[in-house]
Amino acid sequence: MSSTVPIIDLTPWFEGGEAGRRAVAARVDAALREVGFMVITGHGVPAAPRDEIRTAAKRFFTLPAEIKERYAVTVGERGWLPPGVEANGYAEGTETPPDLKETFAVGADEPIGDAEIDDEWFLPNVWPDEVPELEGLLTGHLTEMRALADELLVLCATALDLAPDFFTSRAGHPSYTLNVNRYPPLSQLGEPEPGQFRIGPHTDFGTVTILDRQDGVGGLQVYLPDGGWANAPYIEDSFTINIGDLLARWTGGRWKSNRHRVLPPDPSAPDEELVSLVFFYECDPDALVESLGPPLGRISYGPVRAHDYLLEKLDAITIG
Repeated sequence: MSSTVPIIDLTPWFEGGEAGRRAVAARVDAALREVGFMVITGHGVPAAPRDEIRTAAKRFFTLPAEIKERYAVTVGERGWLPPGVEANGYAEGTETPPDLKETFAVGADEPIGDAEIDDEWFLPNVWPDEVPELEGLLTGHLTEMRALADELLVLCATALDLAPDFFTSRAGHPSYTLNVNRYPPLSQLGEPEPGQFRIGPHTDFGTVTILDRQDGVGGLQVYLPDGGWANAPYIEDSFTINIGDLLARWTGGRWKSNRHRVLPPDPSAPDEELVSLVFFYECDPDALVESLGPPLGRISYGPVRAHDYLLEKLDAITIG
């Protein structure tokens, strides 16, 4: 099945006049209403540091298991998430085997002084002594991704004819996570279990997700409005963007937080190993998210505090 995920060039948004910015915003609104995903080009984020992150991350992932165990954590924490600790399909209430991946996770680490919030969303990052360059590379990437995520939220507000800071005004001290996901090859894993994926079918939880992925046979699929799975388009030096449950709820269901999955490794490419950089953006944990009403919103969800809503979602996908 061919993909209907739209490809949107952000160059007119960054460099054009009012008409160009409005045209981009209209395309974004249509994409998020119809499929909840888009592939963006013209984003202005340099590619070279991302290549360096992959090189450094592979050095970490190839360390002996007993060394990586020093940094072992579980979902929502900072450090190494070993294979077997996460099953995203559980977010849909589906019991699935563990996802076929391992992850090195970093994120927002500046506490706000509220222990309840800090212990969940602003944990200190952990940096492996064996790969010292990871700290500088990932810290720089976090800065780039937060700036792009804020710009995307301004773009989202513009697409809805709201004040430009409608969303970012609730992201003064936001929570966010960067997952460096390694998807091992079939030749290392052996045959997957029935119903096992690199990442099982799920929706994301926060506001916007920024995905930097590699092209592969066992890659990203998106669930389309006609009820079928389709491969997401791949373009060199692009980002794949989707919105999460929180932003869909914020827009009163106007925009779709859509299901997606990462296919298991395929026998046609037994040595395929992929590394994705996935930035999950949220908002201030204590932000009260209230659905937009008509004519923008379509469903009147009750208000939720971001902290409570997101924590429940993370707990659902954690094994053990």
